[in-house]
Amino acid sequence: MLAFPFINNKMASSSFPITTTAFVLLFLSLTSNVFNLAAKHSHSSSIKAIKNPRLQKAYIALQAWKHVIYSDPRNMTSNWVGPSVCNYTGIYCAPFPNDTKVQTVAGIDLNHGNIAGYLPDELSLLNDLALLHLNSNRFCGILPLSFSNLTFLYELDISNNRFVGPFPSVVLSLPSLKYLDLRFNEFEGPLPPQLFSKNLDAIFVNNNLFTSTIPSNLGSSSASVVVFANNYFGGCLPPSIANFANTLEELVLSNISLSGCLTPEVGFLYKLKVLDVSNNKLAGPIPYTIAGLAHLELINLAHNMFSGIVPEGICVLPKLSNFTFSYNYFCEEQGICSNLTSKGIVYDDRRNCLPEKPVQRNKKECDAVDEHPIDCLAFHCGT
Repeated sequence: MLAFPFINNKMASSSFPITTTAFVLLFLSLTSNVFNLAAKHSHSSSIKAIKNPRLQKAYIALQAWKHVIYSDPRNMTSNWVGPSVCNYTGIYCAPFPNDTKVQTVAGIDLNHGNIAGYLPDELSLLNDLALLHLNSNRFCGILPLSFSNLTFLYELDISNNRFVGPFPSVVLSLPSLKYLDLRFNEFEGPLPPQLFSKNLDAIFVNNNLFTSTIPSNLGSSSASVVVFANNYFGGCLPPSIANFANTLEELVLSNISLSGCLTPEVGFLYKLKVLDVSNNKLAGPIPYTIAGLAHLELINLAHNMFSGIVPEGICVLPKLSNFTFSYNYFCEEQGICSNLTSKGIVYDDRRNCLPEKPVQRNKKECDAVDEHPIDCLAFHCGT
């Protein structure tokens, strides 16, 4: 047993014993308080050393963030020390637009850091942030509602992390947002229709757990790239997709449980370069309207239930370089479609019902499709 040497006289006279373990714990507690006071003093001194109020707020925000990062294997935040926030790794400063003599934090890029932690509310102090790139880390939790203060935010990339919960509705309140990338997380539930009323240029929501149908106002946006792949939407592709006509260049809807027929309004997307609806439950013929998409470079219809004829109008599109329609029930390839290799086009027509072509479905499967023709008019979007 040890007597605690710093005990007062009254306690000493009572001969109250204290164990070695208790002594160590009490000592650590006292020293921890000393260090905490020192850290607070240092933190306060650092803030006072920053004359620019915008960088003061940035310092508070970044220190709060560093405090909730519990794994940083590449030491990307190891130099997040002291008042010079513009020298921190991944932090980019620029002149404030309304006063170019004042520096402010305009961008954060911690892509591929494998950092683990979460996003604290204090990040909303970065009011002037235009770019936030956190691709390929291990951030978890949800996006703070306080992000609504990031009114200059133009690009938000939180892809390939561990974020959860419903669609982060706070992004709908960001007036400057143009690029939204939520790929490879664990968001769930429906997509809000308001997403397609925003003036976004790129929408990436693929590889999450989103469900329900694609909102019927799809196409009210002005996006050039829309990627929904690898979710659980179901239903059909709304005809409102035609409203994307003046902007959309890439449409990727693979593996989202689409059903019914492919709406002919897809053929109105005259700027389209990439169309991928593979791995769904789409049936019926290919809409012939697609033959009017002169900029189309890649078409992937594989792993569906399409049937009928592969029209030559698609196969002679001037920029077509890759056409995949394997694992369907097509019974005829018109004209050059049977030999696209001669045009230098990569194509795959396996597992269809094409006579005299190798690696096709058996007669029983093909006859079953012939006996139950698809009436596309019988399908109604969302049912």
